[in-house]
Amino acid sequence: MLDLAAAFITLTTFLTYLNYRFLRMPPAIGVMVTALLLSLGLQVLSAVGYPVLELHMQTLIAGIDFSQVLMTWFLPALLFAGALHVNLNDLRSYRWPIGLLATFGVLISTGVVGVLSYYMLHFFGWNISLIYCLLFGALISPTDPIAVMSILRTSGVSKPLRYTITGEALFNDGTAIVLFSILLGVLMLGHTPTMGDISVLFLKEAVGGVVYGLVLGAAGFMLLRTIDQHQVSVLLTLAIVFGGAALAAKLHVSSPIAMVVAGLIIGNHGRNLAMSENSRRYVDGLWELVDDVLNTLLFALIGLELLLLPFTSVHVAAGLILAVVVLLSRVLTVAPAILLLRMRRRGDRHIAKGTIRILTWGGLRGGVSVALALSLPLGEQRDLLLTLTYIVVLSSILVQGLTIGKMVKLLFGEKKPKAIPENL
Repeated sequence: MLDLAAAFITLTTFLTYLNYRFLRMPPAIGVMVTALLLSLGLQVLSAVGYPVLELHMQTLIAGIDFSQVLMTWFLPALLFAGALHVNLNDLRSYRWPIGLLATFGVLISTGVVGVLSYYMLHFFGWNISLIYCLLFGALISPTDPIAVMSILRTSGVSKPLRYTITGEALFNDGTAIVLFSILLGVLMLGHTPTMGDISVLFLKEAVGGVVYGLVLGAAGFMLLRTIDQHQVSVLLTLAIVFGGAALAAKLHVSSPIAMVVAGLIIGNHGRNLAMSENSRRYVDGLWELVDDVLNTLLFALIGLELLLLPFTSVHVAAGLILAVVVLLSRVLTVAPAILLLRMRRRGDRHIAKGTIRILTWGGLRGGVSVALALSLPLGEQRDLLLTLTYIVVLSSILVQGLTIGKMVKLLFGEKKPKAIPENL
């Protein structure tokens, strides 16, 4: 296992260097592009009679349990790191757009994508059940804007938009995973559960995740108040994330939701009331580094997964059409919420024009979708959805991720858009 980790980290470092030295793309996206180019290059070598390198790389990637690694290790750490630097007062100011997009938005997206993909896949000749299509809708609904946030910050996008995109991503991962778990439970049961069964599962996963996150955050806060030593402070935050995530799996509560809640508590109350300036500097530095490194490793793994998935021109065509369907569902998710909020404007302080376009185009799909697709029961329908999910994620990151900055500049130029009212 250690040899596997060492080989993967070394390879990712090499890909990171190539991006920084030659491509100069945003770090996470650039690493994924270099990984894709490497995968394609190995396949070309294999096609001309030199399959050894591709076989060795396939062995390396096949030894990594993508779903387990992401859901158990990467996602809790990434969500905690993201929540750690979110101001609760700002989050409350934008609670309505965040809340609507992270809850009803996920439900609308799941339904729209599920139904449209059902008819589209049958048109292509694939006999796939509706429940699998709804599962696809749930796993493709969570947005993953981490790769694009640095672009947004340097492109003049407003604080409300940044917080709306970030806040939505922090919470809709948990919402989508809970919804996916409910639908997966329906699939495994083989019949439609009662509303009572669904309510119990939702309460256990979602509400249990919130309560568990509050307990973790409060315990961490109280422990941090009793010490003033930066090494211990750093270790406490690491224990909250990795120990807390492992226990959440045993308790069957939502680890993503718990890590967001714990991160908000430690990031606001813990950093301000329980840490010295020296401890804050070390804790912030650690989690910024963890965030960057895990994102780089994650996007490298996404690019290298190309070696393990079977592709045909039909798969590519269907996947690109599904990418358009996902964008359509994003419009249907974002537009009603923003238009509803715009009706509440007061005076000249209102949601800027172009907000719907930025939120739609900035709603990238990422590793969470691939990990959830990998957790589907083994079979032909799972293999099909995994391949299509991968194509949708790739097109989202490459097309939207590399052009969102240009869209922001095109819409707003050097001027920042007007802000969402603070009392929303």
